[in-house]
Amino acid sequence: MTILAPIQAAAAEFAPEVTYLNTSSWGLLPRRTIAAVKALADENAAGRRVGAGSFEAVEAARAGFARLVGVHPDRVATGSSVTVHVGLIAASLPPGAEVLCPEGEFSSVVSPFALRGDLRMRYVPLADLAAAVRDSTALVAFSAVQSADGRVADLAAVRAAAAAHGARTLLDATQAAGWFPVDAGAYDYTVTGGFKFLLCPRGTSFLTVTEEAQDTLPALFAGWVSAGAPWTSNYGPLERLAPTARGFDEPPAFLSYHGAEHSLALLAEAGADALYGHATGLAARLRKGLAALGHQAVPGESAIVAVPGLDGRQPALAEAGIAVSAPAGNLRISCRLYNTEADVDRLLDFLA
Repeated sequence: MTILAPIQAAAAEFAPEVTYLNTSSWGLLPRRTIAAVKALADENAAGRRVGAGSFEAVEAARAGFARLVGVHPDRVATGSSVTVHVGLIAASLPPGAEVLCPEGEFSSVVSPFALRGDLRMRYVPLADLAAAVRDSTALVAFSAVQSADGRVADLAAVRAAAAAHGARTLLDATQAAGWFPVDAGAYDYTVTGGFKFLLCPRGTSFLTVTEEAQDTLPALFAGWVSAGAPWTSNYGPLERLAPTARGFDEPPAFLSYHGAEHSLALLAEAGADALYGHATGLAARLRKGLAALGHQAVPGESAIVAVPGLDGRQPALAEAGIAVSAPAGNLRISCRLYNTEADVDRLLDFLA
């Protein structure tokens, strides 16, 4: 497998002390990101920073994410967690609305709907999701890539089915954006946690909303940042939200966003095609090696490789300095730009 120069340059920004194959849990931080966070922390400690951080960094992160998922920055709201974004969308649905989700979907995608108590929840196998959309479906909420086992949804089929039945779509791109091509403009809403494949500090999350869907979201978390003009709307009730997705911004965790600006810039430098090819190439090598050892991984071309029934090996792997995870009965291995064939081969040698 030939490693492209942009990937090599990007990988030089990381210095893991273990064989790190666990980006599905959290991504490693690049050196430039760490430097930005430390610089802001030092400024805050010394009293040299007015306002604890810069909204310019937030705007740079917003623009970097927008480029990555193919939308205008005006379609992107910034926040701190996927759960809060999904909660906002859940609050917009009328009582009795039907929400369709895959079985075993990540909790943050389904819980804000399920715990409302007055929505009709329907769960089907991921492979049947498109076929299960019907005229009564108000929203299809699902992940582009499943957290538990790395399966990639049939995105085109779900979009087509939702359009045919007048349903809206909510896509969680947390396990996809950064290695898998995501067209956020093709969905009514997307939500993406920044601390996994986007390699941002925890506390960064992005919501994209179509202009049409913006009109249906309530001003549930409105605050002084939601006016779209920082520092000018600090007192008294807002007269209106910003007329773009910025109206759904949360007050930023500045330390996280000062880092996110640089993580997203690094991904842009590496290039989407190179990131996809590198991650899926390593995953293909891993699946082939697992098959040779008699282990059947979940099939597909995902950068996330899951092996049912091998979850019990995770503690011994951790003891050996190989970081993986073990959700839902699977041994889950994630391939990212800082991984190499040597990382994959070391894991395979241990399992052998």
